[in-house]
Amino acid sequence: MSLDSVREFFAERAPDIEIIELAESTATVALAARAHHVSPGQIAKTLSLKVKDRVILIVTRGDARLDNVKLKKMLGTKARMLSTDEVVNWTGHPVGGVCPFGLETPLQVYCDVSLKSFDEVLPAAGSIRSAVRISPEQMATLTAAKWVDVCQLPEAGQD
Repeated sequence: MSLDSVREFFAERAPDIEIIELAESTATVALAARAHHVSPGQIAKTLSLKVKDRVILIVTRGDARLDNVKLKKMLGTKARMLSTDEVVNWTGHPVGGVCPFGLETPLQVYCDVSLKSFDEVLPAAGSIRSAVRISPEQMATLTAAKWVDVCQLPEAGQD
């Protein structure tokens, strides 16, 4: 269902974007970067968070980490990561395949400004073996995402 919902999403909104399906798992940033021959930063990871009584998605570059101070300031309160079951229930996607496309439930999507370091990023596409190549701007437009600054980048020289 998950990969199919992403296929439907792109068929309706951006039929020129092709879903890439691989034989090997791309469920983690490291696996995805290796499989797609890109840096970990170019993998767009989607984080599912509970904020009071609502769920939001934050898409960030693969090598960035949420900055809890920035996140709390932006949201006005603390947030917590969803459990695996909650992720599937809210997004319709399995952990490792979560993306802001073809969601089970309409959710507010935020894109971290760190994504703008790349002309093209690779978010998952609803399964642990699928992805799309897309510009950060087009991803934000297609998902009605708001741009935010809620992450820390790795120190220079770290991987």
